[in-house]
Amino acid sequence: MPEAVSAAPHLRRLLDLLAADAPADALRAVAATARGAGVGAADLLEVERATGSALRVRGSLRQHRRREQELAALFDTAGDLAASTDLDAVLKAIVRRARMLLGTDTAYLTLPDEEAGDTYMRVTDGSVSPVFQHLRLELGEGLGGLVAQTASPYATPDYRTDERFHHTRTIDAGVVDEGLVGILGVPLLLGSRRGGAGKVIGVLFAADRAPRPFGQDEVALLSSLAAHAAIAIDTAGALADTRHALEDLAAANQELAAANEVVREHSAALQRAEEAHDRLTDLVLRGGDVRDVAAAVATLLDGPITMHDPGGALLAAVRQDGGEFAAGSVDAAWLAASADESRATARAVHRGGRWVCAVLAGQEMLAVIVLYGRRRLQDADRRLFERAGVVTGLLLLLRRTVAETENRVRGELVADLLEFPERDPAGLCERGRRLGIDLERPLLVLVAQTSDRARERLSAAAVPYLFGRRPGSVGAEHRGALVLLLSCGPGDEQIGPGSADGGGAEPSGPAAGAAGAAARDAAERLGAFVGAPVTVAAAGPARGPAALAAAHEEACRCLRAMHVLGRTGEGASTPELGFLGVVLGDGHDVGAFVESVLGPVLRYDAQRGTELVRTLGAYFGCGGSLTRAKDELHVHVNTVVQRLDRVQALLGRDWNRPDRALELQLALRLQLLAVTP
Repeated sequence: MPEAVSAAPHLRRLLDLLAADAPADALRAVAATARGAGVGAADLLEVERATGSALRVRGSLRQHRRREQELAALFDTAGDLAASTDLDAVLKAIVRRARMLLGTDTAYLTLPDEEAGDTYMRVTDGSVSPVFQHLRLELGEGLGGLVAQTASPYATPDYRTDERFHHTRTIDAGVVDEGLVGILGVPLLLGSRRGGAGKVIGVLFAADRAPRPFGQDEVALLSSLAAHAAIAIDTAGALADTRHALEDLAAANQELAAANEVVREHSAALQRAEEAHDRLTDLVLRGGDVRDVAAAVATLLDGPITMHDPGGALLAAVRQDGGEFAAGSVDAAWLAASADESRATARAVHRGGRWVCAVLAGQEMLAVIVLYGRRRLQDADRRLFERAGVVTGLLLLLRRTVAETENRVRGELVADLLEFPERDPAGLCERGRRLGIDLERPLLVLVAQTSDRARERLSAAAVPYLFGRRPGSVGAEHRGALVLLLSCGPGDEQIGPGSADGGGAEPSGPAAGAAGAAARDAAERLGAFVGAPVTVAAAGPARGPAALAAAHEEACRCLRAMHVLGRTGEGASTPELGFLGVVLGDGHDVGAFVESVLGPVLRYDAQRGTELVRTLGAYFGCGGSLTRAKDELHVHVNTVVQRLDRVQALLGRDWNRPDRALELQLALRLQLLAVTP
């Protein structure tokens, strides 16, 4: 009988092709080559599965590289805009880079005509139609007019058939002549210096000549570029005003000295702002985190800085000298109101003796920066503070993109782990190690569920929830719910009695408490992120694929029981549901329930040959009468009392409380059923 051909060379070939970023067809050809070489059916199936995994990893890596290239281009754009002083050059750079970032057929920018009361096409890139290049829009007309009127981004996969916009013959003729179909427009916002509503100083567009749905990431990227562009246009305008002031002041010799001083101060402020921006951008490019940005801003503005996530949790607190700043508790309502005001005005605001700047990506709030100890900020310092918010937003977007890409790959591992835990346990553990997840260490298993309307937001909440949490954790959507595997902290790793790997046993003591605490924390945080009640059930800790899959099923049963009990929007573990969890949960994990209620007494009888369990049964069976119980057991009443004292020592002083007594009686009946032939 011929010797079976090994699949190992073909698997190594897949890795080599993946490392060389080979085309997808080259990866698919490996399975065909293995089949032609006579690889056995089982090994051939493994080669085909490995080919599928390699194709998915290749796709994720390419998407990751594309996002890195986009963000690098965005940082380059920030440097180009900061270095330019010519308004026409600034506008051309904005439009050219917008087209490059989104990979569209064309990009263009409109600016308002204050005298005519409308907006006009100022700069285009990739346009071929003279009609389109000279187009003018009234306020509220077309997609661009609506963006300028509402100061909000709008996107359409097919402008010609989209009824949301006010179509006019002139605008539609220009769009048709240019051949545009999919269009995205974002406002260039400049906040009022008096704290009023933000002013739209233009609209930036990216468009394709074919139907194209624009995603949230593309809206956020173009909005971030528009934020840079608004600052750059404002800076170019300020420089133009400065030049005009110089010309006027030069004509008046008596004011020349004062004018020179003003120009020097303004130039110094601009140079300081540019240097600060370069410093902050360099921090992001070198892989710095939010604390590094906070430390740089605290030094530049000579005041302590704190950064908070949208829910108010502290991300960083730094003094001017780089040390830790004892910020104390910040009123959540005050912080939320201040952040909303900053978002509405697109400027930093001063409230309660502190300066607050919202960190935005489009309309999404990513973080909030608070500056302490500065009653007043000159315009240059205020712009520096606001520019720090833009850079912080880019940093958080970059880190979120990386986290989302990694979590998609980890989600595939979670799906295989929960659906096929017995197929290749060693392979699952190895895949987990490559992704930084140790499946052989204790993990808590959480299952979260919300309403159908908020389900999509719950899946998106996994990354920000896990971001900054315990390392070695992962989340993924599975069977219509969000599944989280959380690594255990100190004191959380106790595995319940039973098999060595914790499979098939209910955690007790600190472990059960850790699962319930994690479920409650997740329900609160995810509910705040989603904006709707989120119900979370937890199980574990467990380790190993089989035990983790079993813990997932237990958490699902607990989740169903919680819905029956009306505990929607809460977090809990099965032991915390008591006997109702056993009665209502699918699968009826009777052994775990009996162990959690009677475990200490059962182990005491097994180790010492006593009859505490039998005494408890007789005591409850006789309605709590010591006299009738001693007759039932054929012992002296003092013996019954001594045995019940021992039960109290093992189970606690409240063992005979009505609710505990009910659980004990149910556990005694179930235990009797388990041992009766």
